Amino acid sequence: MPQTLVAFPAALTAQLKAMLRLSEAYCAALHVLMQPRRLAKKELLLREGEVCRAAAYIETGALRYFYHVQGEEHTGQFFFEGEWYADYDSFLDQRPSTQNIQALEPTRVWLLPHQALYRLYDEQPAFERFGRLMAEQAYRGSRARSAALLNQTPAERYAQLVRERPQVVQRVSQRLIATYLGIKPESLSRIRARS
Repeated sequence: MPQTLVAFPAALTAQLKAMLRLSEAYCAALHVLMQPRRLAKKELLLREGEVCRAAAYIETGALRYFYHVQGEEHTGQFFFEGEWYADYDSFLDQRPSTQNIQALEPTRVWLLPHQALYRLYDEQPAFERFGRLMAEQAYRGSRARSAALLNQTPAERYAQLVRERPQVVQRVSQRLIATYLGIKPESLSRIRARS
């Protein structure tokens, strides 16, 4: 039975054209390399111990990455439509991940395999810019997250989350937000009651 082609997201094409100044031909070539995947709510895209073999562009839905630490989940970050995510360490070195990447709601992603991206780096210099921009974004996000955990109280972190990323508060459960802030859900309830 012939495979049905899935429409490549217009938002992704626009993002790539703006970021990399790609022509329609290069966007079409990228479409051939990327694979669509649907995830059910709570389904894992990556499980700790597996190798991250693809970067994911989120067309619809939301993802989070989290760690298991002494039997508890600790959320590192949330990602929504139009954003990219991969366990960068695992993706770069092709070694087992320490993260879990989970869909927070029904989610559709487009996967760009590691080998395909590195082939694009060799064949098309514009994609090296893509790699650099993704690395810069990952670095900035990691640095901001570390600084917040070290320098802010949980109440300050929550206020910043509400101010800078309201979609998290609107779309993510209080329990998961608490794991992101590094506190218990009861503590988050008290913070919310005071704000």
